[in-house]
Amino acid sequence: MLGLPSPAGLAAVAVGAGLAALLVAWVLGSLVRRFGRDGPVARDLAHRARRPLRVTMVLAAVQGVLTSQGSGRAVEVVTRVLGLALIGAVAWLVAALAFVLEDLALRRYDVDVEDNRKARRVRTQVGLLRRLTVVVLTVLAVSAMLLTFPSARAAGASVLASAGVVGIVAGLAAQTSLANVIAGLQLAFTDAIRVDDVVVVENEWGRIEEITLTYVVLHVWDDRRLILPSTYFTTTPFQNWTRTEAAVLGEVTFEVDWAVPVAAVRTRLHEVLEASDLWDGRVGVLQVTDAVGSFVTLRVLVSGRDGPTVFDLRCEVREALVGWLQSEHPQALPRMRYEQAAPAPRSNPDRPATSPRPVAGQPEPDASDDARMFTGSLQAVERSRVFTGPDSQPVERVQPDDPPRSD
Repeated sequence: MLGLPSPAGLAAVAVGAGLAALLVAWVLGSLVRRFGRDGPVARDLAHRARRPLRVTMVLAAVQGVLTSQGSGRAVEVVTRVLGLALIGAVAWLVAALAFVLEDLALRRYDVDVEDNRKARRVRTQVGLLRRLTVVVLTVLAVSAMLLTFPSARAAGASVLASAGVVGIVAGLAAQTSLANVIAGLQLAFTDAIRVDDVVVVENEWGRIEEITLTYVVLHVWDDRRLILPSTYFTTTPFQNWTRTEAAVLGEVTFEVDWAVPVAAVRTRLHEVLEASDLWDGRVGVLQVTDAVGSFVTLRVLVSGRDGPTVFDLRCEVREALVGWLQSEHPQALPRMRYEQAAPAPRSNPDRPATSPRPVAGQPEPDASDDARMFTGSLQAVERSRVFTGPDSQPVERVQPDDPPRSD
């Protein structure tokens, strides 16, 4: 019966086993690349699984050698560490294989085509499944690592018994995060929004750039990024311009003078649309939508294959019609009209025509009597006595027609 190898011999055997496993992994990778040279799946598999396969095989070989031929406290510690690393490497390899399968599904749907609604939906769902796969594999790997410790296995019963309470506490603490995760899954599988959809959110126009489990990234038209929680799209109304198709309508509004030749403007509009490569030929309409005050309102409706195209088409139509009106029909440009009324006849400066005749024995009211409360008339003086008392004597008002008094 052969005895156990020395520590140096055990280390040499472990290194040799690791090198042999590395060689085997390299040969397998070479074979996959060689026989799958013309296949995108084989190339993707060789690219993604090369490193995790080598690490997994090396760790498995070294751990097998130490477990079968080694003994002692040091070997036990090294074996435990290698076991934990092997669990992580296996999870890495499984994730790489899952990514290869997801990439295979994505290759069947090309988004660089005109009608890519289904492809964008699949890409959104696969992207969320990829992130969910990483989360699940990470949780499983960590759980498997913990179960390798005897103390963790002994505490398993108590952990399972308190799982309900822990779940309730965790749910209350992470209510917002869990709501975003559920909302992200809902967005992915209910087809409410997809990657590359054109939406209007918070008065911002842009494309959906990324959908994660907890938030959505909106690429705004001016290259800004608007980050919104997933729950926003499940609780707040928003505009999706590419929900069923990419083609949309655009509006151009003009306020012109009443002298505008509407029929000529409509003819010019059709000429501009026929000469434009942005118009898809579906809608090209000019209507008089209002005629109030000094202006006549013209509304132009045009159509294009998608939102950005319609925006450029609106600008092109607006510029062409403005230039045409300036050069061909300047009388149709908007202008303000006003009329100056004739001046009112002047009244008698000495006495207004509507002033009442003075009563004998009473002072003649002047122009400011109606604005006075306690002076200027007999009624005002009587009112002032209510506040000043009956003993107060009103100041006598001198009338301009009274003769001067003599001493």
